[in-house]
Amino acid sequence: MKQTLALALERRGYSSLTPVQEAVSDPALAGVDLLVSAQTGSGKTVGFGLAIADTILGAEDKFAPAATPLALVIAPTRELAMQVKRELAWLYGEAGAVMASCVGGMDMRDERRALDRGAHIVVATPGRLRDHIMRGSIDLSDLRAVVLDEADEMLDLGFREDLEFILGESPDERQTLLFSATVPPAIAGLAKSYQRDAQRISTVAEKSQHSDIEYQAMSVAARDDENAIINVLRYFESPNAIVFCNTRAMVNRLLSRLSNRGFSVVALSGELSQAERSHALQAMRDGRARVCVATDVAARGIDLPNLDLVVHAELPNSHETLLHRSGRTGRAGRKGVSALVVPPKSTRKAERLLKMAKLSATWDTAPSAEMIKERDGERMLADPAWSEAPAASEEPMVAKLAEEFSPQQLAAAYLRLWNAGRSAPEELSAANAKPEPRAPFGPSTWFSLDTGRDKGADPRRLLPMLCRAGDITKSDIGAIRIQQDESFAEIREAQVAGFLKSMGSEMVLDDGTKVTQLASPPNLPAGRPGGRPSGPGKSGPGKSGGYQGKREGGPREGGYKDKKPYGGDKGGDKPRGERSGGDRFERPERKERSERPRHKAAAPREPNAVVSEVSPRSKPAAKPATKQAAKPAAKAESKPSYRAGAGDPGKSWRKEGGKPGAKRSGPKGPPPPKGKASSKKNRARTAEAKAAKGGGAKPRRPKA
Repeated sequence: MKQTLALALERRGYSSLTPVQEAVSDPALAGVDLLVSAQTGSGKTVGFGLAIADTILGAEDKFAPAATPLALVIAPTRELAMQVKRELAWLYGEAGAVMASCVGGMDMRDERRALDRGAHIVVATPGRLRDHIMRGSIDLSDLRAVVLDEADEMLDLGFREDLEFILGESPDERQTLLFSATVPPAIAGLAKSYQRDAQRISTVAEKSQHSDIEYQAMSVAARDDENAIINVLRYFESPNAIVFCNTRAMVNRLLSRLSNRGFSVVALSGELSQAERSHALQAMRDGRARVCVATDVAARGIDLPNLDLVVHAELPNSHETLLHRSGRTGRAGRKGVSALVVPPKSTRKAERLLKMAKLSATWDTAPSAEMIKERDGERMLADPAWSEAPAASEEPMVAKLAEEFSPQQLAAAYLRLWNAGRSAPEELSAANAKPEPRAPFGPSTWFSLDTGRDKGADPRRLLPMLCRAGDITKSDIGAIRIQQDESFAEIREAQVAGFLKSMGSEMVLDDGTKVTQLASPPNLPAGRPGGRPSGPGKSGPGKSGGYQGKREGGPREGGYKDKKPYGGDKGGDKPRGERSGGDRFERPERKERSERPRHKAAAPREPNAVVSEVSPRSKPAAKPATKQAAKPAAKAESKPSYRAGAGDPGKSWRKEGGKPGAKRSGPKGPPPPKGKASSKKNRARTAEAKAAKGGGAKPRRPKA
């Protein structure tokens, strides 16, 4: 290992290297292409920084003056790229490295000026780096090492074409390192195409993932998912926590909810600008914010020093995303908790994700309000302030408080101040609780109201009027049944005396409706056709709902079982083979064609309409001499029918062998009605008729 790098690690507090760092810094692998798979939080950034040291520094411990880039690191997201740049900056700080970045969302002119000044190591995202290469802003001719960090994520995001272009523009004699949490076939194919005799290094435990992370699956009721998130944050009280969501809309919703509840919270999603995302992460590092609500844009590469809690507000869509989300905690030997909020509809999905990720989780309910209060008391008593002696500047005020207040008052005041800066926990319903059935209404008395459907009566209007006039609550009213000209209301027997007293002697509601007490339940109809009650209620007196009355003849009388679906009185209840006649289907006798009425002949027609009395299949009669002979004089001006032929009833052009629109012989008929002339001759006749009546223009003489 280079002396400058060893000094940087010592100053950073590294006493030992992680397994992946030891594996890639083996002197036998110097300058060799590597395909490395390691879980998140295992120190991969420092690992590939150590792996390329011999390649880019050579025999020296320090860099020469910066010129064209010697190393190129490509990361999928802006946050990860900027974090890699910070890590490599302190690792190669003693070696005098000049760093540059090319990431989307930043000013491209500033990046070009930094590249023109020279840089030893460039950290970039695929899209922006390709833009610089195509514009000629970056020279890769002296490149010695290329690192693809989170290569599987870059392929998932659709950067394969960009990566192939970048690797194609890089020198052939280079060291290529691929770091990935998993090695799917696409990564193996990329390594085979752009690496030479790559060495495979894997430090991922196949049977146990994230041993420093405690997975907890918390079952919550369907409508308590957001309340459960609040309780989880309050229960653990982590210095830093990330709440992962699947959509930007959910991020904004939780951001508003948590900020309103007093949490110091920031958001991180793809719709934010680079400056806003950088400020959010910096607020988490500075301690100005304790909770970050984020989409999966923060699932990779985000490293916060005190992140002890990851909450999955919405379950991810793949087990790889679950691993990467959870990998934000439990890093570099620290312990962490990954909490999955699981409503009933997502239980099977959570089980599937955990199984595919080879994880074992503890299933329990979300922390209740009592559990949080108990945990707050434990934290309060464990505060180191109890064991510290008062400072000299505090002694006068301590003596004054002890003199003026009793120990109980001081303890109560301290407890209130302790709870003042914390959000109150939420009361959660049981995760698997079912709604309890409504208790029986009990003994009741019926009242009649002189209003019904004919006057627009409605239970939603009568209920509040009964409550106001009788000084009762809606729970004291059982059923309200609306009839055509009157209505009935059921009131609990224990409240009848108070109801009558409040109503007074007039027994009138606000709108003038007269109320009368009944000695017995009303005789209401049994129900509508199909068994449905005629009113809004569904049960008899003494039960919640309406009075249904007595059913005649017992249940199911005249119902579906008594009907004869096949043949009525002709053996419909018998099997088909045993019915009368022995036929499978009983059909009525079929009439002859001549006895059946024709549809067109049966339809009513005008008195002068001519209807054919000849069957369409019979032989047509002889052709008439003229087309005008069969038309009555009164209907001479009506439009001729194609069905009614001329001369003989039942004749038409279809039976004469003619064609539609064919020219027919015989004298011309009368001109068409006014406004329907369709030829020059007809227009001329119409104009001539107008002139004869003394109006209109002079008719034009038709052409010969």
